[in-house]
Amino acid sequence: MLVFVVRRIVVSFFILLASTFLTYVLVALSGNPLQDLLELRGPQRDSKIALRTEALNLDTPVIGRYFLWLGDVGRCVLPGGGQCTLGLDRNGQPVLPQLQNAIGSTLRLVVVATLLALILGVVTGVVTALRQYSVFDYGVTFIAFLCFSLPIFFVSTLLKQYVAIDLNTWLGDPVMTVAAIIGVAVVAGLFWMLIIGGDARRKLVVFGVAAIATFVVVYALLATDFFRTPYFGVTGIVVFGLAAAVGWTSLFAGLTRRSRPVLLSSAATVVVGTVLVLVAGNLVHTGGWPVVLGMIVLLVALGFLAGAVLGGPARRLAQRVAGLTGFTVALLVAVDQLLGSYPSLFAATGGRPIKTTGSETPNLSADFWTTQLDYLSYLILPTFAIMLISFATYTRYTRASMLDVMGQDYIRTARAKGLNNRTVVVRHGFRNALIPLATLVAFDFAGILGGAVITETVFGWAGMGRLFTTALTNIDPNPVMAFFLITATATVLFNMLADIAYAYLDPRIRLA
Repeated sequence: MLVFVVRRIVVSFFILLASTFLTYVLVALSGNPLQDLLELRGPQRDSKIALRTEALNLDTPVIGRYFLWLGDVGRCVLPGGGQCTLGLDRNGQPVLPQLQNAIGSTLRLVVVATLLALILGVVTGVVTALRQYSVFDYGVTFIAFLCFSLPIFFVSTLLKQYVAIDLNTWLGDPVMTVAAIIGVAVVAGLFWMLIIGGDARRKLVVFGVAAIATFVVVYALLATDFFRTPYFGVTGIVVFGLAAAVGWTSLFAGLTRRSRPVLLSSAATVVVGTVLVLVAGNLVHTGGWPVVLGMIVLLVALGFLAGAVLGGPARRLAQRVAGLTGFTVALLVAVDQLLGSYPSLFAATGGRPIKTTGSETPNLSADFWTTQLDYLSYLILPTFAIMLISFATYTRYTRASMLDVMGQDYIRTARAKGLNNRTVVVRHGFRNALIPLATLVAFDFAGILGGAVITETVFGWAGMGRLFTTALTNIDPNPVMAFFLITATATVLFNMLADIAYAYLDPRIRLA
């Protein structure tokens, strides 16, 4: 493994060297960076031309300029090499601060969308593979191809109109008629009926239970004025935490007599974790990223401890499931704090909490949780727009990979041995279905650093995509090269990680 990694790093270094040289030459020869100044009239024309010529080293041949830029990169890599700037732009400003701001905006915008698309797409793909040729399968296939086909700027415009504007108006007076609540309940019942499937009787039961439960929940939320003053509270954290404990246990261990220690470990994590959060209530409410990260580490460690003490023979499995439950409880606590900050954000934004442009509310003076909720309110629309295309991609790839794996001989052997369907799917099928996805995920995570140019333009985000297009339009090589350096390095790195993931997912693959 070590030999493979070292060899890949050496080869990747020369690939990056050649690609950056070619890119720099093409950008430098794509136009005249002095064109706008040559058209000026006035006494300052010559001085401005001299300043830009000095900033971009235009009196040096293109190849020489590339090595000057390479020297700037070396000062950022080698310790004691001098001030790290990644060169100057056409206005004589260092490129590094611009790159840092752009990366920060892009990571906030695209990473969340990619992670959500990955999780939802993989889960949906697995379900559609298990429900092949069902109504749900055909429906998801139609939605996936629709998401592929819709232009991102068109989707963004629809989201601005029907999600931001109309939803903001509704949030100002959140009321629903009984007919509207019934409509929502019917849609929810159909959704769960198609996912769970089964014979006609089972479908009717699922539809009825899901529809009634949805009607009761929506009516209760409206009656308690939840959409004006949302909250989970201790009761909500415990209820949803126990539901997560049952869900994680069902997924990884099954709800059988043997899995009782696993379920007990997860339930204990929920109860003890909630008590600890209550004891540290003021600290959690004050917030801060160190507090949030510390809470996550503490609750996950509590889950591992509960699994070790209460897990019995299934100790290792109990530790994993209880650790996931602890992480879920931490997320629930964070969501509860964010919901508690909603009224103050609603008042600070004039009753329009969902934003259509920009990345944060100017001059917002608020506590930690309100500030984070403000950031999230700006992420809702662009995240959803970006997520649609990636969601469709992951869904289709996962479905195809899962269908291929479920038809293999070892799957039939596992079924012939008497293993239940959950064990066959989760332990034998799903892991091998992830192998083709490793490449797709690697490219996707490398591509997110390139930003989403159209989405950033529609929603007014100044990220990596905007940095690249602006610099390329202005024939400004150094910002373009900073963009290329980050994206090319990320591509090479994540491809190497994908190869390592192959060996982990499939023991037959060896890296040498």
